[in-house]
Amino acid sequence: MTILDETAANGTATRTGRWTPVCSYTDLLPERGAAVLVGARQVAVFRTFDGALYALGNFDPFSGAYVLSRGIVGTRGGAPTVASPMHKQVFSLVTGVCVDDPGVAVPTYPIRVTDGTVEVSVV
Repeated sequence: MTILDETAANGTATRTGRWTPVCSYTDLLPERGAAVLVGARQVAVFRTFDGALYALGNFDPFSGAYVLSRGIVGTRGGAPTVASPMHKQVFSLVTGVCVDDPGVAVPTYPIRVTDGTVEVSVV
């Protein structure tokens, strides 16, 4: 997990607006997740083979563990998904809805790349 120090060397906050830089785009391996801490929230970020980025809550509501960043990335019906490494429930990377139980969802967050840096907004 990447723990962010949101304080610059001069003591001012580096967080600008709602976006928090979490890592370099090249730090994310395709089809592998990474856990980052943004404020008090654990976020699972993913880069798929086509270069798209996704950010979900890292908490698996079925197991009660913060493990979704370690899940298996795949597709269901052509849509990108991640399967929890605990009990294998599959979540949409786009909507956060559990494909196996649509009544359960994890939060999704806006994610973007600015000058090669991945940024997530949890506000």
